[in-house]
Order: sequence, then C-alpha cells, then structure tokens
Amino acid sequence: MLLLLAAAAAPGAELPQTLAGTLEVEGGRPVLKTPTGVLIRLEGDAATRSVLADPRLHGRRLEVLGRLQAPDRFEVGPIHLKSMYVVEGNRRLLISYWCEVCAIRTYTPGRCQCCQEETELELRPAEKP
Repeated sequence: MLLLLAAAAAPGAELPQTLAGTLEVEGGRPVLKTPTGVLIRLEGDAATRSVLADPRLHGRRLEVLGRLQAPDRFEVGPIHLKSMYVVEGNRRLLISYWCEVCAIRTYTPGRCQCCQEETELELRPAEKP
C-alpha cells in the first residue's frame, strides 16, 4: 500500500490541468477561445480529434482536461479518460454518441458499428469527479 501512495505522489503523477472556453475552428484546426479571448489550439489522440472536429460541438462551451504544452497549445487527455465536457449553465455534460436503432453508445462520432447509421450526439450529466 505504501508503494502505491509513493507512486501516486511521484513528480510524474501530476493531476491534469483544466481549460474552459468556446470550441471554434481556425484554419481547419480546433481551438478553444478562452473567456479573455485567447485562442488555444487543441490536440489529442485520434478519437479526441474526431470529437473536436464534430460540427455539432462547434460554438459550445467546453471544459477539457489535459496538459498545456505551450501558451497557445493544449493536449487534451486520452478519450478513455473522458477528458472533454460540454458546459451548459453550471452543468457539466459528458459527450457521447448514441445509436437509437441498436442502442449502442460510443464516445466518438461516426457510424454505428452495427447498423452503420449515423450516431446522434447525446450529452449526459457527468458523474462527480
């Protein structure tokens, strides 16, 4: 048990940073416009990039978790860590995609793996962190 606590307290085991703002696209790349008007380019794994490219999310307020790589560049955490949320009012909503036909939920946009119909964006209340 002490070994686990020591590993969690190690310098490389930092908590992710949080960034909030409005998702926009500039030059074909996703950016987050902060409340002060600063544009920060968003990066991440392939699945994260597919969510950020979803036009149904453009113009929405987002909260992303990850690491600031430079003053103008933020790497969003991997998709499996659920590092992206839509913020509506003071509610934090998890981004997911739902196939009504097959009742299959995914966390990236695209066609259903079963019926091949396009999945619908579905925002669900996030669990407390």
